[in-house]
Amino acid sequence: MAAGESIDHRGFTLWLTGLSGAGKSTLSSALAQALRADGRLVEVLDGDEVRTNLSRGLGFSKEDRDINVERIGFVARLLARNGVIAMTAAISPYRDVRANVRKKHADEGVPFIEVFANASIEALTRRDVKGLYKQALAGDIANFSGVTDPYEAPESPEIEVHTDAETVDCSVERILKYLANRGYIKSN
Repeated sequence: MAAGESIDHRGFTLWLTGLSGAGKSTLSSALAQALRADGRLVEVLDGDEVRTNLSRGLGFSKEDRDINVERIGFVARLLARNGVIAMTAAISPYRDVRANVRKKHADEGVPFIEVFANASIEALTRRDVKGLYKQALAGDIANFSGVTDPYEAPESPEIEVHTDAETVDCSVERILKYLANRGYIKSN
């Protein structure tokens, strides 16, 4: 922590990655609510909202996905270095781009915490109300992360939650405990 900086004002990026439907948006919403209740400034950069507002016109090629993730990382870094907890909820499928975003955070002294929302394709297919996984598995959707396009799971995330085996409350509690144990937030 920088001189004069307290836990109450320290920004950081909480980077949630995982397959479509793994619960990134649900987790980030619940985490934001808990952190705001504790008086923290929090912004959630949801992948779907970013694509609509910041990355309109980008497709789903590797290059376009990389650009999208870099943009999310840039905005998260700006927010975090100004005392905001920046949470991302985007698939961010490629390790090298996530590593680059992490490095840029480190270069500026901004904490970066990667959270892997892990769920099996089978579980995601079962709970997929839009039927996207079934379509992708049938070959009807191109560039679908984890099925017709790669998803490179984190090799050593700071925390991994198993969203197909634990409740949202359990995952949120585990993440908050991790943050408190490392001094990013106050312990309750």
